[in-house]
Amino acid sequence: MGTKAEERDLAEGAGMAATVGVVSDTHGLVRPELLAHLRGVDLILHAGDIGGIEVLEALREIAPVHAVRGNVDRAEWAADLQGNLIVPVAGLRFFLLHDIHKLVGDPERAGFDAIVSGHSHTPVVGKRGRVLIVNPGSAGPRRFHLPVSMARIRVRDGVAEAELVRLLDDV
Repeated sequence: MGTKAEERDLAEGAGMAATVGVVSDTHGLVRPELLAHLRGVDLILHAGDIGGIEVLEALREIAPVHAVRGNVDRAEWAADLQGNLIVPVAGLRFFLLHDIHKLVGDPERAGFDAIVSGHSHTPVVGKRGRVLIVNPGSAGPRRFHLPVSMARIRVRDGVAEAELVRLLDDV
């Protein structure tokens, strides 16, 4: 886990570059493939349905973690998790929540550069106006015929670009 100074530098845009691992819907499962693809990121965002404190502990071994509560995160360990967070990353503002359908207002007007959500288990990278929209899909147990996936966001010189990463090749 990074030091407080490293986390502050990342938030304030030191170097104006960062690589963010984006995860959602782990439902208590920490896949070795997930951990392997997260190695080397500067920050991890977990968009809820974490499923247990052990997931956050494993992720914190790799990089600082910002996480929000999902609809399955009801146990005592999740009591301090917020429903949404604003996370500064390399000079940009990311809005993190579990279910994008609960997003209120216009994210571009609110000054957000990226919206990160989960819940649907369906991986999505797109744009709403100038705002990057990312749902990494589910890194946990497979649901229906959806891929098991995560996302990676690279911020360079004030621009955020995302890519989806398949964790298993079987679908």
